[in-house]
Amino acid sequence: MVTEHLFDNRADMIAALQVECEVALRQSIEERGEATFMVSGGSTPEPLYKALSNSDLDWESIYVALVDERWVDFDHDKSNEAFTVKHLIQNKAVVANLVGMKNSAETAAEGLVDCEAAYQQLAQPFDITILGMGSDGHTASLFPYAQGLDEALNPDSTQLCAAIIAKQSEVTGAIVERMTLSLAGLLRSKSLVLLITGEEKLAVLRAAQTGTDVREMPIRAVLQQQQVPVSIYWAP
Repeated sequence: MVTEHLFDNRADMIAALQVECEVALRQSIEERGEATFMVSGGSTPEPLYKALSNSDLDWESIYVALVDERWVDFDHDKSNEAFTVKHLIQNKAVVANLVGMKNSAETAAEGLVDCEAAYQQLAQPFDITILGMGSDGHTASLFPYAQGLDEALNPDSTQLCAAIIAKQSEVTGAIVERMTLSLAGLLRSKSLVLLITGEEKLAVLRAAQTGTDVREMPIRAVLQQQQVPVSIYWAP
């Protein structure tokens, strides 16, 4: 169920993935009148989103939703929703329907019910889901040994979303409270794309592929499942 696409350079990788996204979204619009595009934040997918924002798609029929989000307001510099608006909901894609995760609740746990309700309204299965991976083997906001991880990794859950508290980083002061698609939510996709770059991330991927402990490296839960095809896009 895992297919690897290894490129010599990032430009070719982004161009190929842009085509895959466009085909998936167009096909869904033709078949059911709308499409759902699940997106992750970070510098790696940024050029993909910028390219797609100029694509001739029926963006008014496309729902763009976040894979995960730090529990911060839109005006925070770490907001994935703001990142998505800045890089994807622009140009021809400015009319797309954006569905965020952060709501007015004080904590992610308190905001889970409303976030879940919003995501249950999205057309399923999601057409294409873009994932990244950290050097610790996390994907989405499914962090190693995080509070809430075991429940979030239950493939039989009916919950699309999960509230997560990642381990506090004393070095970076990283924001630990997050909302994320659960593994069950990710498995509501027609296609999962793992987009990574650099030799370090390739080494992390190989380590994930050789082990089985999903709590140690949650990306393993995505790679090991047999329900949804996973396409790995990598370039140096």
